Amino acid sequence: MMFLGDSITAGWGGNGKAVWAERYTPLKAANFGIGGDRTEHVLWRLQNGALGGGIRPKVVVLMIGTNNTGRDSAEQIAEGVTAIVAEIGKRAPQAKVLLLDVFPRGEKPDNDRRAKIAAINAIIEKLDDGRRVFFLPIGQKFVQPDGTISKAIMPDFLHLSAPGYRIWADAIDAKLGELLK
Repeated sequence: MMFLGDSITAGWGGNGKAVWAERYTPLKAANFGIGGDRTEHVLWRLQNGALGGGIRPKVVVLMIGTNNTGRDSAEQIAEGVTAIVAEIGKRAPQAKVLLLDVFPRGEKPDNDRRAKIAAINAIIEKLDDGRRVFFLPIGQKFVQPDGTISKAIMPDFLHLSAPGYRIWADAIDAKLGELLK
């Protein structure tokens, strides 16, 4: 199993370390999250060896796009995610892709990036084909009933705390179990 993404994914090695050790180390998971990555960086990594050298994951957990939201349109970001999913299919045809929504960011629901993220997610959810690509929207699990994000879950309203990583793991574990069978 391979996790692919940006600093939020890379954070499994920081704030998410205990949950990773408990849930994903026994599954021989590899973390390919890199801070600052945008869709084009992940695509480049895939085209230049991230799935080379005998790496043959059964499942790729993909969450990417938040770092593009400052400069790209929702459609451009979704195109980048689509290209990544296609590249995974080309380089690792045996792998199933657990495509997560772009997580919400910003403390309040009226944060300017929330609408763009919702638009991205509305596009990329259509990549779910029920065979190889499975879209799982878990971002709302990080949001309070009033639409705000708690500092206890995302201290900077973007990156996850240890409890945030537990929420992530709890939200994907059932689907991961299905896909790893």
